[in-house]
Amino acid sequence: MECQTLTEQLAHWAQECPERVWLRDLSEAGETPYSWSEAQNQVLAASAALEKKLGSGQSMALLSKNRAHWVLADLAIIASGNISVPLFTTHTATTAEYILGFTETKVLFLGETSNWDAVKAVLPKDVLIITLPGVSCDIDHITWDSLVTAGSGDHPAHKASASDLISLVFTSGTTGMPKGVIQTHESNLIPVRRGTEAFASRPDSRFFSYLPLSHIAERQIVEYGSMVACGEIWFNESLETLLRDLPACKPNIFFGPPRVWEQLQQAVLGKVGGQEALDTLLEQDAEGISTMVLGGLGLTEVDYCLTAAAPTPPALIHWWEKLGLKLCEGFGQTEAMSLIVTKVDDRRIGSIGKPISGVEVKISDIGELLIRAEGCTPGYYQQPEKTAELWQDGWLHTGDKAYVDDDGFIFITGRVKDYFKTIQGKFVAPPPIEGLFANNSHAEQQCLLGRGFSKTVMVTVLSEAAKGLDRQVVEASVLDTIASINTEVEKHARIGAVIISSEHWTIENEILTPTLKIRRERVEAVFAEKAEQLARESAEQGKVLAHWFSAT
Repeated sequence: MECQTLTEQLAHWAQECPERVWLRDLSEAGETPYSWSEAQNQVLAASAALEKKLGSGQSMALLSKNRAHWVLADLAIIASGNISVPLFTTHTATTAEYILGFTETKVLFLGETSNWDAVKAVLPKDVLIITLPGVSCDIDHITWDSLVTAGSGDHPAHKASASDLISLVFTSGTTGMPKGVIQTHESNLIPVRRGTEAFASRPDSRFFSYLPLSHIAERQIVEYGSMVACGEIWFNESLETLLRDLPACKPNIFFGPPRVWEQLQQAVLGKVGGQEALDTLLEQDAEGISTMVLGGLGLTEVDYCLTAAAPTPPALIHWWEKLGLKLCEGFGQTEAMSLIVTKVDDRRIGSIGKPISGVEVKISDIGELLIRAEGCTPGYYQQPEKTAELWQDGWLHTGDKAYVDDDGFIFITGRVKDYFKTIQGKFVAPPPIEGLFANNSHAEQQCLLGRGFSKTVMVTVLSEAAKGLDRQVVEASVLDTIASINTEVEKHARIGAVIISSEHWTIENEILTPTLKIRRERVEAVFAEKAEQLARESAEQGKVLAHWFSAT
């Protein structure tokens, strides 16, 4: 009989294989392992103490880098009948203040984080701070160890059911303040089991945790996925040690949004001396170079490489395939996960794949992808009007534009809200055009603007390698790419100008969300005035223009 709750799932493995290692914290000194029974004992003790101190039904925030105790704290909150509210370690004070206030947070579990000063300044009054092991705090707090000691040998009285509210996971906020997505035991376990079946993960799979656990994909694929498959989680110490920790784990399942695959690509090119050098090496010994590169990354034993959360440029997928690694696109969102995936042996580049068994899809009259499946969110926390927009006539409205080809492969063409009209009054879908532009070897990030413009304008950020090249060479290459694109797209969508920037879009400058998606409204805020001017001049002059952007 399948476990109906996460707390039952943890108890199951603690009984079946108590001494088997579940969690491994990695560090320069080695690793700190936690068995299933040790994890269960800490979760039960901490949850009993929380329940005794605060009761149930309270919102409890969790702010920490990925660590074993992130998972233990998350499960302790849930086991005590309280509500886990994950925060990103990159949240600005404004976003943190909004989430903490909106959820009426009573407790904050504090681990290693880079934004503590910002969050500390906006903490609600009387919030209880509980520090995770190895973390100091300069204001009143209690420690995780003291919490566990207080509840040692005890169990929480709370009895969980599958439909309980266990967590509020906030969306990335690409179009405004984030919404709190209601998560239950079943809205996690059902998609995880569906995904595990689709990914064909082996028993005792190794999972590598490096993306924020506050993001639903990392939480479900890694934290809860390991609980369903009885797998091991290896926690990356930091992004700076990624290339040390990843080979130590040699994961069997690896998930990365497109930005991560781009960064790994740049790391490989940096090691071998650029694309031309890599091409030469592959011509000489493709198998040997593939083994060397994937071995250095720790991806020689990976059964499934998932890329999702944003459109993946086909050129990037082809690049990795030349090295022997098949990136498989998939589709999910905070509101509904493990819906559509690509199979390793049944792929179509550019497609997110086909629906997993038990998932129904249809395309609405306006081209929006609609979903019907078990295990989706009931709705948004305290936002009934938004919930009514999400759920209509039993179908979940994804907000994504899509089409299905004759073979059943689904293609995303953009967000409904990302489509814009040029001055001609015709709609333009940015993602396909951005995907074509990504074929340029000098471009690392790109965003198409054009709302109300005479022409569309591409904004691009150069790769590290391109920054060292002669400007004329880069500009000529970029303009050649645009000329090629303009022969493929409809007249009203043709690119009239390109803005070339060398300043990377990051979480810190708030152009990327914490989940590495581009905030189009932020790109517009920075570049729209110049872009509109260039679009007008391009229309007047009848040629494609290039402008080098400087932030100073």
